[in-house]
Amino acid sequence: MERQRRAPHVIGGRPWTDPLLDRVVDAVRQRHVRAGAHVLAEARADPELRSLRVEALAKAVAGWSQGVELLLSEDPGNPDLWLWLGRTRIEEAWRIRPDARARAMQTDGYTTYTRMMRAAREPLMRAAAMRPDDPVPWEGMLWLALGLDLEREDKDALWAEAVARHPTLYGAHVARVVSLSPQWGGLPQEMFDFARFAMSMAGRDDPRAALLPLAYFEYFVQERSGIIRGSSSWFSAEEIRDVEVAARGWFEGPRPHPRTIEAHNIFGAAFHVAHARRPARQHLSRTWGRPSSLPWSYLGGDEVGQYLKACRHLNVPHAA
Repeated sequence: MERQRRAPHVIGGRPWTDPLLDRVVDAVRQRHVRAGAHVLAEARADPELRSLRVEALAKAVAGWSQGVELLLSEDPGNPDLWLWLGRTRIEEAWRIRPDARARAMQTDGYTTYTRMMRAAREPLMRAAAMRPDDPVPWEGMLWLALGLDLEREDKDALWAEAVARHPTLYGAHVARVVSLSPQWGGLPQEMFDFARFAMSMAGRDDPRAALLPLAYFEYFVQERSGIIRGSSSWFSAEEIRDVEVAARGWFEGPRPHPRTIEAHNIFGAAFHVAHARRPARQHLSRTWGRPSSLPWSYLGGDEVGQYLKACRHLNVPHAA
């Protein structure tokens, strides 16, 4: 059974175990966008699955949001399509976002980026109005607020809207950790306090335990940037013990959460860079050859390359 589940090769950008989503992402990339609307509609009763699917579909169609707009012209009362369009516009904007040094020299580029990001607001708000109990449009708004560097009060208000509708929504929690991180103007202690509080409220099978190692990666990127390029280990002994406690408190359970593979990636990457081989192997073997963008992209280079490097170093079969 395990041999059947094991991925024959590494598949980047698909940190999930959802065969239907795999097929639909393939179809959407070939511009057969109608299939995407169906899988979003099927996930209306499951915010965690809906969150994962709209993120995946937005990335799949990014660069061709006109396809979603065409569907909306035929069915303007469909909240799934408004949600998909809003999240897609966010992904399209992120792809052209200038880095901090380039902004002063490329004013036109940054103006285009902000215009594209702002264009995501209306469809997300329409989706929220059509389905008032849906937290996923508000998760999208959290990324919008981050991309536009809105005031802290605005980010707090959007966070309150998301968790009022689904207090455990993993994607919204990731957005909140990133928003509170020092690389986005936040305070490290507040970010860590938030991650620890969320973890303390999580059940045994809730992947929010991975928010703590994610917070460490966010911290390292800003506060220890030299470590990323030079040192052989990022974590101090005390810090990796912190991550070990978080990992011991999480068990994926018989019915894994839609974000389980993302959580295994985060824990696996943390233990890998801390030279904790056994737990690193345990977590990476549960990713089934599917790396997530966070945190592998923080290690430098592309996520697949960093993931493969770790798997080969640890003799995890996915790298074969």
